[in-house]
Amino acid sequence: MTFELQHTDNASDARTGVIKTAHGEIRTPIFMPVGTCGSVKGVHFSELREQVNAQIILGNTYHLYLRPGLEVLRKAGGLHGFNGWERPILTDSGGFQVFSLTGIRKLSEQGCEFRSHIDGSKHFFTPENVMDTERIIGADIMMALDECPPGKSDYEYAKKSLAMTQRWLDRCLKRFNETEPLYGYQQSLFPIVQGCTYKDLRSEAAKFVADKGAEGNAIGGLAVGEPTEVMYEMIEVVNAILPKDKPRYLMGVGTPQNLLEGIERGVDMFDCVMPTRNGRNAMLFTYEGTMNMRNKKWEMDFSPLDPDGCEIDRITTKAYLHHLFKAGELLAMQIASIHNLAFYLRLVTDARQHIMQGDFSSWKKGVIENLGKRR
Repeated sequence: MTFELQHTDNASDARTGVIKTAHGEIRTPIFMPVGTCGSVKGVHFSELREQVNAQIILGNTYHLYLRPGLEVLRKAGGLHGFNGWERPILTDSGGFQVFSLTGIRKLSEQGCEFRSHIDGSKHFFTPENVMDTERIIGADIMMALDECPPGKSDYEYAKKSLAMTQRWLDRCLKRFNETEPLYGYQQSLFPIVQGCTYKDLRSEAAKFVADKGAEGNAIGGLAVGEPTEVMYEMIEVVNAILPKDKPRYLMGVGTPQNLLEGIERGVDMFDCVMPTRNGRNAMLFTYEGTMNMRNKKWEMDFSPLDPDGCEIDRITTKAYLHHLFKAGELLAMQIASIHNLAFYLRLVTDARQHIMQGDFSSWKKGVIENLGKRR
């Protein structure tokens, strides 16, 4: 994997670049649709390619390890061979999922014992076997196993947690460097900066990660309940330290406003379930604000969902989508998911264009307030 930094905004830390992987190029800043179990919920790959213009999608190590399991993925030639997606894939380590299953996990220096949310069976994740699992999944970009402490952790817990995440990172890197890719193409490993909302811990974590010289770096443990201003402050602390010539990935974030604020602070990559999850619940994101398609106000509105959006946006009316949601039709969730993902990709593509033109800050100022409105 290589990263070429192309443009830097004069009035902020926003930047554009190109990540080159074995499965194609990713133009940054980029939003990555979440394909937890090997699929983006309710969206065909043809729609991801042609309507959404997705350049890279996510898979999740925890979920793929449990289902379909490593034997199936190995025989299929990895996730690319299994699901047929020919563009880049990034896999989360599964750490966040394991640590969010509070009450059915046991944490130790060696790793984490947990019970499957599917059948209650016991499993054990270590930095080493997670690296082996991610090798079998075969994503272009792999994430290190980390502990994602609760957002409101006290300082002592956050400090202990960070120290273990750092020891685990060393073990991840050792195993990654000792093993070869299984399918004939290169994989890259990104470390994750933790530290909750404590500036000194975030700073220490960023220095520790920067010193590893990885091909890219991630910021984890944000958007877990802290005020957005605190999240932005943590991004600034970390990005002041992370190397500028490597891509920076903000994990699990966020709203359209969060994306623009992150881009302004030098973030290159984002992922979040929000566009699909909210879409399935009838919420659409647009440049003019959010729309709840269950509301009666759309019943007689025969204008397109978004005249400037993807093809599906232009041929589907608000009244028709309102009807589909009221009738409980599966197509409603599919159309809304495609719309939201296409809008997120359009947003980061527009941001990229304005960074290249040199007017990102003024453009952002002109659109960000409307993004948060309710229509």
